[in-house]
Amino acid sequence: MVGTAVAAAARAPLGLRPPQLWSGLRLGGAAAGVVAVGVAATTAVPRVRTVMGERDLPADPPRWLAFEIPFGTVWAEETVFRGGLQALAVRALGLSGGRLLQAIAFGLWHIPDAKKAGEPIVGTVLVTGLAGWAFGWLAERSGSVLAPILAHLAINEAGAVAALAVQRGG
Repeated sequence: MVGTAVAAAARAPLGLRPPQLWSGLRLGGAAAGVVAVGVAATTAVPRVRTVMGERDLPADPPRWLAFEIPFGTVWAEETVFRGGLQALAVRALGLSGGRLLQAIAFGLWHIPDAKKAGEPIVGTVLVTGLAGWAFGWLAERSGSVLAPILAHLAINEAGAVAALAVQRGG
């Protein structure tokens, strides 16, 4: 709920009413489909399967998939970064500068996760920063935070389901 408060305090236009809502649904749905196919395809790569097999997964996968990922991660991050921070940064720095600032902040936000997982910090910051830039573009293009929410949700959920499937021999 912190993300919602940040977006509200920034008076961020979340675009959760028509017509922006429909635009976010179309663009975000298309992006989510591409992402899900991409994640599924990467599970055929032996190194990716090895990493998925070694990943520490939560003790309660249904709770993780149904609540923690959608609300604790995706909604929270999208309302903070593409809602509140991007709105403030665009007002201060313009469209390109605002998107870049929130993308950099999004990348840096993932440093503790990278350390905890033993992943390379620079690579994590670059990859998540690029994702943040793309999520910002989706929000701008559609006029709705729903587009990056759907793309972000697809990345996290597809990755989680793939890791569960690999670890369970699926």
